Amino acid sequence: MANELPPKDCVGQEYTKAEALSLDGLDDLQHLRSEFIIPTKNDLKRRTLSQQVGLTNESHEEPCIYLCGNSLGLQPRHTADLITNHLRAWASKGVFGHFKDHEDSRLPAFLEIDDVAAQRMAPIVGASPTEVAIMETLTANLHLMMASFYRPSKGRYKIILEGKAFPSDHYAVESQIRDKGLDPEDAMILVEPADPSQATITTSQILSIIDKHASSTALILLPGVQYYTGQYFDIAKITAHAHYHQIAIGWDLAHAVGNVELNLHAWDVDFAVWCSYKYVNCGPGAIAGLFVHERHGQVEESATDHGKVNFRHRLSGWWGGDKATRFQMGNRFVPIPGAAGFQVGNPCALAFCPLIASLELFEKTSMLAIRSKSVMLTNYLEELLHRSESRDVAEGRTCCFQIITPSDPAERGAQLSIRLKPGLLERLMVELEEQGVVVDERKPDVVRVAPAPLYNTFSEVWDFVTIFTTACIEADKRSARPENGSAALAGIDRKGWSHIK
Repeated sequence: MANELPPKDCVGQEYTKAEALSLDGLDDLQHLRSEFIIPTKNDLKRRTLSQQVGLTNESHEEPCIYLCGNSLGLQPRHTADLITNHLRAWASKGVFGHFKDHEDSRLPAFLEIDDVAAQRMAPIVGASPTEVAIMETLTANLHLMMASFYRPSKGRYKIILEGKAFPSDHYAVESQIRDKGLDPEDAMILVEPADPSQATITTSQILSIIDKHASSTALILLPGVQYYTGQYFDIAKITAHAHYHQIAIGWDLAHAVGNVELNLHAWDVDFAVWCSYKYVNCGPGAIAGLFVHERHGQVEESATDHGKVNFRHRLSGWWGGDKATRFQMGNRFVPIPGAAGFQVGNPCALAFCPLIASLELFEKTSMLAIRSKSVMLTNYLEELLHRSESRDVAEGRTCCFQIITPSDPAERGAQLSIRLKPGLLERLMVELEEQGVVVDERKPDVVRVAPAPLYNTFSEVWDFVTIFTTACIEADKRSARPENGSAALAGIDRKGWSHIK
């Protein structure tokens, strides 16, 4: 599939639905859409669970337009099968399920499932299998990583953090600083946009802040893809600059894993953490993952102190201990070399079933192919929105929205963040829901739209823009009628939008 859209030379030439369908016909990943359960428009509206969800590949009901994979990915069709397989293994083998494989199951024995998942996740993040561990949740893993990598001294004690970091990251950093007896007001350096009217941060600005605070900084924590704007940071360049100043750097890849190509080992990243319920499609609150570069996971016998083992400081637990001695129940901790040595407790084997179901789909393609389609989809979305802006101007209307995500595809993932005119968000979201469109909102005025290349189509993007732009115009007209304002908002409140997010 070519990585370019059909050229349009002027505002008068419009992309048509027929052209969108033709792009779908050229899509090398189109067969993967049938591997997911797409909620129907009726599914979204009914007050009971459909008994037929996911049972067949066909539905007589119209699917919704689901562009919310940046918040929660859709369910792979075989997820339920793997969960059932696990429950059958537990039911029929009990404790022996820890050690026994089954010829008719795609799942390994309970004791091996975390290693297998790490091996299959490693290519998605550009790592060796020993540098990946599947465990815990993102914030728990972030705490575990900071317990190891944030080792403040009298001179170097600060953490550089993005100013609009996801709140849980901010809370984790602040609590780690307090735990060390330090004051967050002094020890946190927040990176904010240089221009208050802009939402994004340039690489040069980040490098400049690192230069300014290098002598007092102990750790840097940044997002790979910023959750609010969708900006994709230059991980390799920023990491190299941090290391030039001998500063450890970690990355929150919640919005990057499964979304953009990553090469964590080659980029020399110290550590990274991520969740698996967005672009990796593993379900709400799914088991998370972490990366630790191989140089930090070494376990070596001391050359001078016989019997002593040297390894990086960490918060330790028995599941991170040497497998050869794990069940000997001794109290001398010797970690597994690599990221697995940072594990703490026995992970829930059931939690790995959705992950493995999803990773099986990633193995049917490559991150290169996924990213290539993603760039085209998001470019197409952006182009259609810009043409709507041009049409508004040509017809004498003020456009109701502005894209705040970087326009360069190399500086963004799948997501476009769209800022609306004040007062339109709630009305717009109600109309989108009514039309069977699922996107994400960030109050007071931003809609996040993320076409996921594994299951979204160009024709869906075309339909979305048609519905979205029409709804924006109508919402803007209604907002200009003050006599209707309170009644309309009262209706919105009854739908519950005032309590969402």
